[in-house]
Amino acid sequence: MKFNKSIWSWSLYDWANSAFSTTVMAGFFPIFFEKYWSNPDDVIQSTFVLGMGNALASIIVAALAPFLGAIADRGSAKKRFLFIFALMGILTTGGLWMVGQGDWEMAMFLYILATIGFMGGNIFYDALLPSISTEKTVDTVSSFGFALGYIGGGLLFLINVLMYQNPNWFGISNPETAIKLSFLSVGVWWGIFTLPILLFVDEPKHANQIPLHRAFFQAWVELKKTLVDIKSLKMTALFLLAYWLYIDGVDTIIKMAVKMGSNLGFGTSTLITALLMVQFIAFPAALAYNWFASKIGTKKAIQIAIGGYAVATFLGTFMVDEVHFYGLAALIGLFQGGLQALSRSLFSRLIPLGKEGEFFGFYNMLGKFAAVIGPVMMGWVTLVTENARMGIFSILLLFIAGSFLLSKVDMEEGAKMAKAFGTK
Repeated sequence: MKFNKSIWSWSLYDWANSAFSTTVMAGFFPIFFEKYWSNPDDVIQSTFVLGMGNALASIIVAALAPFLGAIADRGSAKKRFLFIFALMGILTTGGLWMVGQGDWEMAMFLYILATIGFMGGNIFYDALLPSISTEKTVDTVSSFGFALGYIGGGLLFLINVLMYQNPNWFGISNPETAIKLSFLSVGVWWGIFTLPILLFVDEPKHANQIPLHRAFFQAWVELKKTLVDIKSLKMTALFLLAYWLYIDGVDTIIKMAVKMGSNLGFGTSTLITALLMVQFIAFPAALAYNWFASKIGTKKAIQIAIGGYAVATFLGTFMVDEVHFYGLAALIGLFQGGLQALSRSLFSRLIPLGKEGEFFGFYNMLGKFAAVIGPVMMGWVTLVTENARMGIFSILLLFIAGSFLLSKVDMEEGAKMAKAFGTK
């Protein structure tokens, strides 16, 4: 398949904002917040504040996602909303450079705004996927976007890690300054590579487009109507339920893997190396998995990827040394990109025409509420059994339930329902 300017420009936004998820969210911010901005002697307090910050950002975006999506649909404003959220994320991420030591309140405030910008922008980025692809190419385009995101986010993260470990190579005075400069570099990187999607991706006009201020009020009506009519989109609703369960398991494993490694005494360099392994393995794996899906079908490929995560979860309960940790990182990298990319493209086939923003708002809402059941279940099982490994093992239930519900999704029937609904 030949990628045109629109596909490249759309995909580069994943390259752009993935730097935030790697360098900031997964990499340096949690460590730097604990050691530099917060009280390094009170790990419990800093962990609590960081957890609350992540939860608050997720709840805000989850609550607004379907509503903002409905506004963007009726006002043909997906690109405008993407610009607003991206700009907020870019400026606040770069602003972390100016936060002084001990000023944890300002650091957390900027981080929450940056996270809202990151997650909010993804709603409208996802919603533009149907406009630059067809039913035949959507799997490939979605996979290409994720693949570029993994390599882009991983590349800048690698540079930032080298800045931190060897600041003298870059003429930087100390590791602390290197980390603060890494936040600034993410803002610059995110800003530069956001320009193509704004300049070269055309947004289709809604058939009944209205001015944005009217779309704000009309969105409430549209949202209420969709919540009622979604009862007739049974396959779409069933897929969303299945997605919520298995992506909850995925997010729980991603977020808890590093914590588990830390609890087992693995050093920071080991944890960072594992994160980089996931990024660079996921790049070719996402592309290869798209080819695999073209041979066996998208839904079957997703179910196999869920199975891969289930195996990783099972093996994780027996992890004892760094070799095992690296092996699990490699296994996750093989399936992570394919699972995320194909879930997005499969869902795009179940969306009524003209309601992409609104439906991807629901899709992203469930993604933000993910990792809610998993951590609670993991914590409860650990508490009852007094065994952390049994807590990890319990996550298998999410993958089993999600895969079972996905098996009940009839894609042909769902696509017909969505098409009929879009003509109403």
